[in-house]
Amino acid sequence: MADPKEPGKGDVELGTANAAPSTGTMSTRRLRSEDYNDYSSTDVTPEGSPPGGMNGFAHPESYQRFGETNGTTWYQTLIHLLKGNIGTGLLGLPLAVKNAGILLGPLSLVVMGVVAVHCMGILVKCAHHFCYRFQKQFVDYGGAVMYGLESTPSAWLRTHAVWGRRVVGLFLIITQLGFCCVYFVFLADNLKQVISTANGTTNDCSSNRTVTMTPTMDSRLYMLSLLPFVVLLTFIQNLKVLSIFSMLANVAMLGSLVVIYQYIVRDIPDPSDLPLAAAWKTYPLFFGTAIFAFEGIGVVLPLENKMKNPRQFPVILYVGMTIVTILYISLSVLGYLRFRADIQASITLNLPNCWLYQAVKLLFSFGIFFTYAVQFYVPAEIVIPPLVARVSERWGWLVNLLLRVALVSVTCVLAILIPRLDIVISLVGSVSSSALALIFPPLLEIATYYAEGMHPLVVAKDIAISLFGFVGFVVGTYEALVELAAPAAAVVNTTSIMVQ
Repeated sequence: MADPKEPGKGDVELGTANAAPSTGTMSTRRLRSEDYNDYSSTDVTPEGSPPGGMNGFAHPESYQRFGETNGTTWYQTLIHLLKGNIGTGLLGLPLAVKNAGILLGPLSLVVMGVVAVHCMGILVKCAHHFCYRFQKQFVDYGGAVMYGLESTPSAWLRTHAVWGRRVVGLFLIITQLGFCCVYFVFLADNLKQVISTANGTTNDCSSNRTVTMTPTMDSRLYMLSLLPFVVLLTFIQNLKVLSIFSMLANVAMLGSLVVIYQYIVRDIPDPSDLPLAAAWKTYPLFFGTAIFAFEGIGVVLPLENKMKNPRQFPVILYVGMTIVTILYISLSVLGYLRFRADIQASITLNLPNCWLYQAVKLLFSFGIFFTYAVQFYVPAEIVIPPLVARVSERWGWLVNLLLRVALVSVTCVLAILIPRLDIVISLVGSVSSSALALIFPPLLEIATYYAEGMHPLVVAKDIAISLFGFVGFVVGTYEALVELAAPAAAVVNTTSIMVQ
């Protein structure tokens, strides 16, 4: 985890601040803030808020922050934002709607989507506030929380403000590596289903055709087989290079989604007998899966930091997340209506075993494979640079690569230990995603602006969002652990279910 920085120092999360660029070193080194004399187009005292303060993002004409000369463009950033949010969480949402009900599920998704995007906006706004206040080039999530605690009236919180950075860093690592664990399980489940039905795969895509599944190796062995390829992928450390693979992954996943949509909209049974609201006991599992899907907050600030023109980011954020929310709601509802009680942890596992839909499973797996690199980028940039800085420049590149191998191996081992896709998604979402996406940002807004004066309704709104996230964290984690501890005889392996 990155060492805390003093307010007067350069605040760097992505990359090492002191190492000179060289072959094999991190390619994301940020410039120190003291390299510049001014970051704002307006005069303001160091303690003041940027114009626009509590009203949202600062207006472009009143807030200016230098981007990177070789940074990502707006469309590359949009690609990364979509890739950071569209993945296995999307495919698991039909099962989440089943756990909530055909009416309560979609309504809850709308509410959670609005709240999650609102919290992303709060984080960016507070980061802008501290960039402006301390004349910094960049403030990361942990730095924003640390500075927020330093701004509170409480002497105890100001004294222990550094723990804000450490806690956020820990949750970011847990969340993003948790995503990576899910990707291993997803890839293994889909590859196993494709291979086990290969002998019976034909051009007949009839949904009522039964396919005999050929015995194949355990899904855990598929995860081990994927490990070397994932390790090589994570050796790519430049966001601009990753954007090429992200584009390919987006195309593959978009094509797969189009085919999935055209299948699930056909022959939808009468939904009148579906429950409007499911049993309360399964709703926490819905919460975990939904917040897992919406939790892209960990990539928000790093993506903004790498832009040529960071002022464009708020528009990109809202446009991108609107697209994501529409996809989430439509696929989750249609998927549940189509497959009803038979819906599996990933909707791809419900597709017929003909060549067309086998190709869809492989295409989406291809997209998820490259999404791993985008999600891995955040924890890698928190954990690796401080450790690389402790060794000589001669060995820095080797330590960097070895640490990447170790982190990827950890995600693979954890996936092997918990190979149930639906429970892993819900657990990761409840444990860490709820904290980063719902609990921390509203509290950060209170800590940042309370001393300057906040409307009581804004304070009440922030407290309500944080309490909602905390309740989801506790109850969702408990229910996921209960499901995980269920006797093996009561658990149905999603990869062994035949699609009929």
